[in-house]
Amino acid sequence: MKFEPLYFGDRLTVINPQGTIGVVTLWSRVDYVIERFRQAGVDLNPATSPIAVFGNLYGNGLREMLRNLLYNPQIQVLLVCGNNRSGSYEDLTNFFDQGLEPIEESLISYKRPELGEDVPPCRIRGSKRIIDAMVQPELFGKKPRIEWLGDPTETIILGKADDTIILTQIRVFFANFENLERCELEQSAANMKRPDSVPPLPQVETLYFPSNPRAHQVVQEKPLDAYLDLVFLLTRFGRRVTLKKGDRLELQNVKVVVEKPISELLAPGFHAQLLALNIDPGKLGKYYMDFLEGDLRRDESYNYGHRLRKHFKIDAVKELASRLKADPEDRKSYFALWDSRQDLTGEGSRPCFVSVFFRKFEEKLTLTATFRTHNALDAWLLNLYGLMALQAEVAKEAGLPPEAKGAITVISHSISVDPKELDRALMVAGKRKWKMRLDPMGYFRVTLDGKEILVEHRFEDVTLKEYRGKKAARLQHEIARDAALSDINHAIYLGRQLAKAEMALKERKEFVQD
Repeated sequence: MKFEPLYFGDRLTVINPQGTIGVVTLWSRVDYVIERFRQAGVDLNPATSPIAVFGNLYGNGLREMLRNLLYNPQIQVLLVCGNNRSGSYEDLTNFFDQGLEPIEESLISYKRPELGEDVPPCRIRGSKRIIDAMVQPELFGKKPRIEWLGDPTETIILGKADDTIILTQIRVFFANFENLERCELEQSAANMKRPDSVPPLPQVETLYFPSNPRAHQVVQEKPLDAYLDLVFLLTRFGRRVTLKKGDRLELQNVKVVVEKPISELLAPGFHAQLLALNIDPGKLGKYYMDFLEGDLRRDESYNYGHRLRKHFKIDAVKELASRLKADPEDRKSYFALWDSRQDLTGEGSRPCFVSVFFRKFEEKLTLTATFRTHNALDAWLLNLYGLMALQAEVAKEAGLPPEAKGAITVISHSISVDPKELDRALMVAGKRKWKMRLDPMGYFRVTLDGKEILVEHRFEDVTLKEYRGKKAARLQHEIARDAALSDINHAIYLGRQLAKAEMALKERKEFVQD
């Protein structure tokens, strides 16, 4: 039996299609891990290697991986060697060791595409990963053995200068494998048969509503409320596009303003809120703490701390703070993380966070960040916390007090959700609660003045402008022309009051504004 992937065939590196081992590199670059195996002396010859394939597992691809393994039962050992950034190693092991559990009161459901039947969503026990119940551990005649080899960048020296922990662990595994297991597994694989069918990927049904996909904006005081609004917008208005990496629900140039970007990691009940959204509080806290670290791991193409502090041979954090300290009204405190020579024409990964602008505005230090692309579910909130760490450090270096930190604005040129993750997205969006908020552009007082409707546009009890007329429609158009309000709920409310006032005027009745 030869290894034949059902999914992500273009992203897997096949070594020997008849091998019995699959290597999972998690978030580490596949080519980097392959080189570490080569340094350890592992046989990578396509004709003789026991390794069938190398591939990433970021987390979202677990459904596809499980189906690939079902279709290729000769893969009996999974070696995990990579940066376990998102807990995808635990998701994989918990699936086989602990199985699935149903999710009570779920807001979404799957459908089998060939039958149209509903399939309940489940959670992998011991983790936060949501997955369909169409593939379960019991479907595997022989569950693959999973071995953790470690982080491929481990640099602790053992004896010789080139003999690191990871190389030692790789060598030890393959020495034991060649001596004890290889023949047995190959004989077992020879007797295996490929299944006639594998459960297809489920479909998540949802409705997509029309909008201008380049005109969406979120304004909230708190980071988590902004995140919930953002995910809601994508699930409701996201346009389906097809990229090389697959389909996405995408919006363009989404602007999110967080007026009070304060970390709530230590606030009572906040961890429970995160867990209810399948967000790991520990991961969020670690990202906040590590965001400004300037070192680059050997299995990374970039990270934001390195781009900010070392890549361009300057420490942008210190330089930005220095400018603001020297001139609080400076408007040159701008830094681009995008290296056009390397990122535009080179190979490998490129930064999504591409620029940052600091400005002391109305006595507050504001930050505006631009992201080239954004994974809304898995990256946006993490990145916001990273920006909060950056803002705090620049404020500290510039000698500004903590209370001087102002709004953070995040502009995402392309922000998206993977449709295969729509179950998670809908669950997150379902936690969003509508809240009454005051329109920052003011309010309106509606009265009758003789034979006219009088509308006063007011702010802090000061009348900014008066509108007069007998028809609600005319007043509506004049107010809209002046862009005198910014909140949808406020606009609907004002429309009701204008219609009510027009009716009272016609019927010569008393009008009292609600």
